[in-house]
Amino acid sequence: MPAPTPLRLQRTWRYLNAWRAGGPPVAERELEVDRGDRSVPATLFLPRRDPQPSVRWVVLHGITRPGRLHPSLLRFARSLAATGASVLVPEVPEWIGLDLAPGRTAPTVRAALRALDEHTGPSDDTAPFERTAPPALDTPGGTHTRTGLMGFSFGAPQALITAGRPHLADRFHSVAGFGGYFDLERTFRYLLSGHHEWAGRTEARRPDPYGRWIVAANFLTGVAGYESAGSVAQALRALAREAGDRQLPSIDPAFDPVKTRLEAGLEAGDRALFRRFAPPAADDPAFDDTEAREWAARLAAAGRAAEPLADPGAHLGAPRAEVHLLHGRGDDLIPYTETLRLGEALRERGQPPDQLAITGLFAHSAADHRWHPLRAVGEAARFAGALSRVLAL
Repeated sequence: MPAPTPLRLQRTWRYLNAWRAGGPPVAERELEVDRGDRSVPATLFLPRRDPQPSVRWVVLHGITRPGRLHPSLLRFARSLAATGASVLVPEVPEWIGLDLAPGRTAPTVRAALRALDEHTGPSDDTAPFERTAPPALDTPGGTHTRTGLMGFSFGAPQALITAGRPHLADRFHSVAGFGGYFDLERTFRYLLSGHHEWAGRTEARRPDPYGRWIVAANFLTGVAGYESAGSVAQALRALAREAGDRQLPSIDPAFDPVKTRLEAGLEAGDRALFRRFAPPAADDPAFDDTEAREWAARLAAAGRAAEPLADPGAHLGAPRAEVHLLHGRGDDLIPYTETLRLGEALRERGQPPDQLAITGLFAHSAADHRWHPLRAVGEAARFAGALSRVLAL
């Protein structure tokens, strides 16, 4: 691995310093971008010290109610802009509505690129991007502009798929995925039981039920024998919405009264099914691993039928851009082993990721504070190194 350049170290320091301070003053502009089927809101972040930044990022949020306005994402985007980059975060309204709608990714990204061209000037993508070209500017004052694509959670594999599309491949010099997944069925198994595996070793932790509620809200009625369970799916979506709006951990017992109220509004024959997916916090998870495997297979089949792109395995190409994959080892929504599978799939396609980092420093949307202080220092150093490579665009 080449030694970090002064500019790369400067960008990393600016990012970390801005994150620690909660984000420095940056120019922020609300935009409407034309996705083709509709206009969607987007937020553009610009560094105040450099009105013509040489680096541009499009950042995709995940399946979350706040969308581009999620506090952690806002802090991330502001810190990223502090490095000297322009950052555009478009909203995907379907994802805010908790719809697993991957087909909205490419139109959103195309709209974001047009907006960046309009507001920051076109990037240097008139000729096909060559991976052998210098990956970053190592001296201030350069004239080249490079564009990267980032995705978080559900948006991570969709960013990889989109960056590999022929009509978009030349637009991106780097693509980064944080907390993504590769195998739909394995991910669903984890959401139901907390079990996941890699290289023959099985691990278990308590999963975040938020993901299970969303999966069932989207795909339950596509499972054979449950076509009429629409009221259960609607109740689970309402529960996930409330969790997202209140910004509390979904495992919090504070949601038990909400579950009781939603369950009471269902027909008697639907209440047991609702409780299987949304039991009281003390009883969660309600699925043992055998049952979880069966349900995961059925839900994944329904998901592939309804939204083929939701299962990245069959659609993941080999992006021509640099690829960076990062995941928190303590993630309780998507297991870190899914990012290992993403990396393995890219290697099998002839393009191993330029970086794959599993860190214990953070979970899906927050820090994991259970480390001993000395070990946390080591984790922080490793994460800073991984982040530095992403920022080297």
